[in-house]
Amino acid sequence: MILFCDTSALIKLYIDETGSDLVREQMHNADAVAVARIAWVEAQAAFARRVREEPFDEDAIEGAKSALRSDWQRFVVLEITQDLVERAGEFADTFALRAYDSVQLAAAAAAAARTEVFFACFDTRLNRAAKILGMASFLKE
Repeated sequence: MILFCDTSALIKLYIDETGSDLVREQMHNADAVAVARIAWVEAQAAFARRVREEPFDEDAIEGAKSALRSDWQRFVVLEITQDLVERAGEFADTFALRAYDSVQLAAAAAAAARTEVFFACFDTRLNRAAKILGMASFLKE
């Protein structure tokens, strides 16, 4: 099984938050961890926002950024192609998703077409869409 982490789940591997244990548990059960290429910039933006909002966390965030940089080479990084963004555009319309959420979903769906994927995400709407597309997720509906 491939664990696909959208950025909300990926961040929880590096910053202890509610849900971090769930992501780590799924990571230990997975054969590999996959991310969309855009997760890099989304993670960096999330780290920067955290430092702006909680300046006392700066050292911890620098450690998280360093750990992500080190781990990145171990992830299966899914490239953003024209076909993928076209599918993401369809998902944005079908599931009423934000742009990058649609790209994340399209990347996960591309992986799910080849193997079993667990969709790790902490956005209810995005999890519902993943479930409709046949992926397991944290959603308990």
